[in-house]
Amino acid sequence: MDKSILITGCSTGIGYVCAHALHKRGYQVVASCRKIKDVERLQAEGLTCIQLDLTDSQSITKGVEQTLALTNGKLDALFNNGAYGQPGALEDLPTDGLRAQFETNFFGWHQLVCEILPGMRRQGYGRIVQNSSVLGFAAMKYRGAYNASKFAIEGWSDTLRLELMDSDIHISLIEPGPIETEFRANALLAFKRWVTIEGSAHEENYRQQLQRLSNESSNNAFVLPAESCIEPLIHALEAKKPKIRYRVTTPTKVFAVLKRLLPSRVLDKILRQAA
Repeated sequence: MDKSILITGCSTGIGYVCAHALHKRGYQVVASCRKIKDVERLQAEGLTCIQLDLTDSQSITKGVEQTLALTNGKLDALFNNGAYGQPGALEDLPTDGLRAQFETNFFGWHQLVCEILPGMRRQGYGRIVQNSSVLGFAAMKYRGAYNASKFAIEGWSDTLRLELMDSDIHISLIEPGPIETEFRANALLAFKRWVTIEGSAHEENYRQQLQRLSNESSNNAFVLPAESCIEPLIHALEAKKPKIRYRVTTPTKVFAVLKRLLPSRVLDKILRQAA
């Protein structure tokens, strides 16, 4: 197979397993990580890996230039995956904390797509896959910043799909629910950075959140491994008519149905109980 793909957020989790799976499948994979130590680790594992920081405009531009140099100017696909979760009640989250969430989860993705699209238009085809979340259409308390960034990427992706309809460039969304990754560890760091627990109206709940985020495993009955996203990604990349949305895990599929069927206030009662 002679297809090239750039994947962001490959240090662990979904990006990591998908980079290796596509590499084994014969893709020319250009994996990317924010930290140089992770870049070197993936290179030692046999992957082509570059440094790309989604919060740094110059790093994104340099990453695109490096990618196109490695792929002889032709990029078949982009898998936008690099992201993190910012926990905390919205009233306790400073604007700079929300801005930081959007820099990685939304604005970096926007710039990256805008920089690779001209090449895809010139070659006449391409695939763009966005790793969204069940939280891209179902809101849950204490996840407002992440909710907002994923709701934004869903609307952004739907708009881009409409704007690309006259081309052979397809855009798809993957919407995972609970996946066993290092997501909680990164969220814990973000929580400690931006949220002050003491004196908050949510202090008691925050103590429980800290315990949950500190656990090594999620203890969620519906959790799936990161590998569960490989098959949907391959379909989005290779199907003649890729799906617009790929829903991964039972909670994502259930909430997608409930959102269509239930009045908002009834759905609110269910979502309020979600951990």
